[in-house]
Amino acid sequence: MGSERVAVQDGFLAVDVGSTAGPTVLLLAGQSLGPQTFDGVRADLAGRFRVVVVHTRGTGASQVPVGAWSTATFADDAVAVLDALGLARAHVYGFSMGGRVATLLAARHPERVDRLVLGATGPGGAHEVPRQEEVTRRMRHTASAEGLAGLLELFFTPAWIAANPEVAQRFTPRGTPRVRRAHHAASTGHDGWELLPAIAAPTLVLHGADDAMTPAANAAVLASRIPGARSVVLPGARHGYLEEFRPQASEAVLEFLG
Repeated sequence: MGSERVAVQDGFLAVDVGSTAGPTVLLLAGQSLGPQTFDGVRADLAGRFRVVVVHTRGTGASQVPVGAWSTATFADDAVAVLDALGLARAHVYGFSMGGRVATLLAARHPERVDRLVLGATGPGGAHEVPRQEEVTRRMRHTASAEGLAGLLELFFTPAWIAANPEVAQRFTPRGTPRVRRAHHAASTGHDGWELLPAIAAPTLVLHGADDAMTPAANAAVLASRIPGARSVVLPGARHGYLEEFRPQASEAVLEFLG
């Protein structure tokens, strides 16, 4: 996998580009998460697809000054990546906040998206099924080791973390405090409800049944609002279903992308 730089108006994004000949899958990571969160997904897709992973603003090797970002900003970045790579269309897989970004991309630029996978995400705004306030408090307090451990337990079960500590660490927040605040503002300010019916791409909604960070009821909300969408909810999975339940999740994605 090679690395490329994609110019945007206020800097550049780093992009990992796979070498497999075949259809492209664009991967969009979650709030304050780096490209390494997709390591398992990338490995599972790489045999059949050209996998492109965006280092979102403030994460990985991307260099963009922190600003008043929105999910529309990140969607524009995704279009810039497709343009820079000479891709008229691609499959798009967005995880968590990346799923919010992917819905905007698919609704506003339907000609650029072949198939859409939305993982552990929701519509935002008044129609989002909210998390419990205690979960929000745990997400805010990650400076201490205890706080970070509590955050990771929103992604994975404690037993799985104990058995896979290095993989779990891929899901720790990235970027400076200012970057994290900008990501948080972009995600919490998102409201894609009115755009969801405009999504024309065949859509798969993936979710963990035990996701407390983005409650699983959001999967049904999205699937009912996006024309023709279908959902797969994985029993026992938390927000980080894509690693702890990697075989089942990747199988569903591979089958869907065909």
